[in-house]
Amino acid sequence: MQTNRDLDIKEEIKKYVTFLKEYDGETLRLMEVCGSHTAAISKSGIKKIISPKIKLISGPGCPVCVSPSAFVDRLIELGKKGAHIVSFGDMMRIPGSTSTLNEEKGKGLLASYVYSPLDIIEMAKKEPEREFIFAAVGFETTIPTYTLLLDRIIEENITNIKILTALKTMPEAIDFLCMNKCDIDGFIAPGHVSVITGSDAFNEVSSKYKMPMAVTGFSPYELVLGIYALTKTCINKEKYISMGKSLVGNYYKSVVETNGNQKAQRQIDKYFRKGDAIWRGMGNIPNSGLYLKDEYLKYDAGSQNLNDDKKINKACRCSDVLMGKISSKECPLFKTLCNPLTPQGACMVSSEGSCYQAFKNND
Repeated sequence: MQTNRDLDIKEEIKKYVTFLKEYDGETLRLMEVCGSHTAAISKSGIKKIISPKIKLISGPGCPVCVSPSAFVDRLIELGKKGAHIVSFGDMMRIPGSTSTLNEEKGKGLLASYVYSPLDIIEMAKKEPEREFIFAAVGFETTIPTYTLLLDRIIEENITNIKILTALKTMPEAIDFLCMNKCDIDGFIAPGHVSVITGSDAFNEVSSKYKMPMAVTGFSPYELVLGIYALTKTCINKEKYISMGKSLVGNYYKSVVETNGNQKAQRQIDKYFRKGDAIWRGMGNIPNSGLYLKDEYLKYDAGSQNLNDDKKINKACRCSDVLMGKISSKECPLFKTLCNPLTPQGACMVSSEGSCYQAFKNND
């Protein structure tokens, strides 16, 4: 049975979709910087029902995709020395400078994928004589899980687990995109990240570049609402600025608070410090990485100075896709040499990658 609220939501969606479909103003380029948003937008078919003057652009929202080749090379090096490498599934297929974890596993390297970092604990307890390395990649969403892993390692005095980190923070990446004058009119801010950071985390970069931003969820209704609100903010940007009104809107209030998850933030601050980080295809982004603090370095597997970022195929244009300079379809390798079975770049490897989603959903 439909409730009055169900009917209200249907009417709201109809209003938002009609507006977005009939929009005929200046062309707007709106970038999502969350891999889950990229997947949800592609799956929902939203791009096909909105005005061609509203361009939805995929950005650097996939943490696996932006991990540099040197990170993979280091994991393989540690594995060849006898360590058991443990990671999330997509990480197994990401190319290093010459190989992947999957390829090396086929040659005898000990490498496994898990669904939770905490799974490594029982693995390590069963083989106390072997070193276990977790490939710790992720943005603010995933980082608290690594702090829980560290809590357990310390509490239980487990001495054969270390982590290799490629942890990155999103506000600095958005700042980098704006600073490099990428042709973006507004950002769909990352929903999962915002649960941890809070919507206020984006106020500084928004104010600095006068950049509209909208925090939104992942359902078709939430996405349509967020894109509608972001479009309206772009249209009224100068008016909002003159009124002293923030250009950051939170349209995911069911789970995102202004100040975020304070407990998770304290956990992150306990173990990690800020530092520069290499993003695959984008280069060095100041203060965008998180590294274990000095007092916890005995749990680090050598995460510093992993700066090499080599391409497997020089014709791959993943870096331009990540920066919003071209679409996946504009890469000369897309759907020819590059596909999910034979990926030539990181954007095609991960299920959250821009090229993977464009291939899968024919975007």
